[in-house]
Amino acid sequence: MTLTPDERVPVLITGGSLVGLSASLFLGRLGVEHLLVERHARTSHHPRGRGNNVRTMELFRAAGVEPQIRGAASVLADNHGILQADTLTGAEQEWLFKQIDPGGTLDRLSPSGWCLCSQNDLEPVLLRNARSLSGDIRFGTELISCEQDAGGVTAVIRTRETGEDRTVRADYLIAADGPRSPVRERLGIGMTGPGDLFHNVSITFRAKRLADAVGDRRFIVCYLTNPESPGALLPVDNEKDWVFHAPWRPDDGETLEDFTDERCAQLIRTATGVPDLEVEVTGKAPWHAAERVAERYSEGRILLAGDSAHEMSPTGAFGSNTGIQDAHNLAWKLAAVLRGWAGPELMETYDAERRPVALATAARASARSAEHSHPGYDVAPAGGRQAGMLAVVLAYRYLAGAVEGVPADTKSIPDEFSPVAPPGGRAPHLWVRRGAERLSTLDLYERNPVLLSGPAGDAWRAAGRRVADHTGIPLDCYGIGSDLRPEDDAAWARLHAVGDGGAVLVRPDGFIAWRSPGPDADPEATLSGVLERVLRRS
Repeated sequence: MTLTPDERVPVLITGGSLVGLSASLFLGRLGVEHLLVERHARTSHHPRGRGNNVRTMELFRAAGVEPQIRGAASVLADNHGILQADTLTGAEQEWLFKQIDPGGTLDRLSPSGWCLCSQNDLEPVLLRNARSLSGDIRFGTELISCEQDAGGVTAVIRTRETGEDRTVRADYLIAADGPRSPVRERLGIGMTGPGDLFHNVSITFRAKRLADAVGDRRFIVCYLTNPESPGALLPVDNEKDWVFHAPWRPDDGETLEDFTDERCAQLIRTATGVPDLEVEVTGKAPWHAAERVAERYSEGRILLAGDSAHEMSPTGAFGSNTGIQDAHNLAWKLAAVLRGWAGPELMETYDAERRPVALATAARASARSAEHSHPGYDVAPAGGRQAGMLAVVLAYRYLAGAVEGVPADTKSIPDEFSPVAPPGGRAPHLWVRRGAERLSTLDLYERNPVLLSGPAGDAWRAAGRRVADHTGIPLDCYGIGSDLRPEDDAAWARLHAVGDGGAVLVRPDGFIAWRSPGPDADPEATLSGVLERVLRRS
């Protein structure tokens, strides 16, 4: 039976946590009408998922919300390191690292930086801004069913308070509905990987005197290794509010009911080494660390994002960041297809680009948990400590998809970070002047493809403008040294690995789609062909 829709919308999003709200924000910035449904009545109230890496903050900068997020995170702005200790009062104290960016390297690589903003503080910022962009976001509403055909997706949504059902017709559905994704299960998409790694109970509590034991140690997390009560301690306000992750072993018959308030308080006292600490337990939430990646990220017009597509160990906060970056990858492609300047087959590049990155990142996250001896994860690290955190965060690359000319030896995540970006990699940051305005080259990338041509590349810039006129592709063209004046004259060619007569094509998500090291005999024909192939227009 064909259902007559009550509503029509280009994009339907199911799931209103970090990834779904980010998708709404990114789509709203691009003017794409959409509807988001979330079964819960409000945003998260539990302080978790706090690590937002520099790449994610670059995306939030482009979306205009970075200052608001940093404002929401201001109480933890001075927390940087990861400490490992037997107890807070014991003799065995080791900083796994004391500063996120000890040498100030990030200032040269990005206009943004890391930000410690818990999910319960970040989600309201995303929600407020998404709604200000006319995002139709409905909490207390769940997706009941969905079916697709060649032209779109028909879904039934239900308002939980009233039980009212409505039928929605959408061109595309983004399933950001969590690790037990009902949409993924309906599609029969399996998961690959080792599966469950360990289980914890996250205990929120108040303890005014704990700050005395912590002293001036401003950590992101402290791994407490007392064998009688191992766990992870995280500050909420560095004063009275804290979180303690206690290992939970359901496979041995341990239940959540076993974590009474008194037992939780005693675990915290033993772990911290403060036996007379007054502890007020304010909440408990179980969570499961796993390494799984979906066998495929899409089925027709239904696209998986975030935890529905991948689960990762929490060490390093790779999972939430990867999910937000999924949403960003999807947003520009949906906008391009829906507006007609890219072919529908562009959506097929989502799996080719994002799934290999998730596989490599998930493996790095599990290795990092072993390296940090995360409480509950009884796996020895494979070798020495992992290097290359920046390689995971800023240098992940797309080996296939909406890219052309990717070097043959490229890995999804390189062994070491390099600021020089090949096709398939994140376009590098460079401070430039546009008139009197100082901006990062990353600020150019959000709405349209961008062609950057070198100081001797006027032919590329002219060709780009003709191609935009002829094809209707909204290509922005800038000449280095004319439209944009770098503060470091030599940096543009070095970081993009091109000569003064070369050109670089950058996608709206800030990834290099293609480059020409030097001039071309027929730049208009070359550029037109590249755009046709990258955007799947033919």
